[in-house]
Amino acid sequence: MIPEVKKWIDAGKTVTFRVHGFSMRPFLDNGRDEVILDAPDREQLKRGDVVLAEIAPQVYVLHRLIHRDGDSLTLKGDGNAYGTESCQVKDVIGIAIGFLRKGRTTPDLVTSKKWRIYSALWMRLDPIRRWLLAIYRRTFLKLGI
Repeated sequence: MIPEVKKWIDAGKTVTFRVHGFSMRPFLDNGRDEVILDAPDREQLKRGDVVLAEIAPQVYVLHRLIHRDGDSLTLKGDGNAYGTESCQVKDVIGIAIGFLRKGRTTPDLVTSKKWRIYSALWMRLDPIRRWLLAIYRRTFLKLGI
């Protein structure tokens, strides 16, 4: 599916698709939420951006950019307590411009105050993310919230 997404983005279209996987929990959930992607301005990629990238041949992730050193990027899923991935700027396929969460039809745009506050806060909480994710799994997931 991702090669088709890349074709559409390369053609100047925005693409919306349902997320698969759990690495962006607790804010994006497998099979429930959707991401809206646009073509990346590779020169302007910055810490906090959520990107779709090819981290190895035909291995794709939708993760947050946590560090940039020239053309080298370090990515990490919001639901990952420890692991990171690396890629090059050229490997970024798309950049998230919004999210359709919890069945809503109005997107949460990455330019909104809500999203900017969430992103800044979640990135600052990285040192205690392990415990926050454990609490989330033990409470919210078991209650089905």
